Amino acid sequence: MKHLELRRDHYHQDHDSAAPDHNRRRFLRLGILALTAAALPRQTYAGTAIGSQPERALAFYNTHTGERLKITYWEQGQYVGEALGQIDHVLRDHLANETREIAPKLLDLLCAIRSQLDSREPFHVISGYRSNRTNEYLRAHTSGVAENSLHTVGQAIDIRLPGRPLNTLRKAAVDLKGGGVGFYPKSDFVHVDIGGVRYW
Repeated sequence: MKHLELRRDHYHQDHDSAAPDHNRRRFLRLGILALTAAALPRQTYAGTAIGSQPERALAFYNTHTGERLKITYWEQGQYVGEALGQIDHVLRDHLANETREIAPKLLDLLCAIRSQLDSREPFHVISGYRSNRTNEYLRAHTSGVAENSLHTVGQAIDIRLPGRPLNTLRKAAVDLKGGGVGFYPKSDFVHVDIGGVRYW
């Protein structure tokens, strides 16, 4: 596997503490994905076929933990289980210290956004997965947090992209029509999810 790098700038945790059940579920799910991949249509976003790429890579910077990850998560026609596990860890709920599988379709959408903007910079992550407890806390103390947020099922992420204005990032996400796009200029991030196509 190419382009694998995990760096903790300001945060330390025993990475081996990841739950075995999570790893088993991820392995089984990847097996199912591999069995059905041949029958699925090539993934596209607004006419951009990312399924034709030999590799798909992403880079992240977690703004809360200081962790950085640059990784190839798709190669040789399939998702790379180890890479997906690394992404799950970096995008975990750092407040509850809980991890959940991040939907591969969300990663593909991020990959398409990165390609659309011709950027090699890491996505700065404000919020990835959120446990129900963290989501409820945020609902009680901030505005604009949905009760049944797609963050709680690993299908949403709040991001910014260095070198690209927030409006440009929002437009790229909207043009791809891959799901919901929320624009939060005061908080300096764009919300992207793989739910229904909608904008706010």
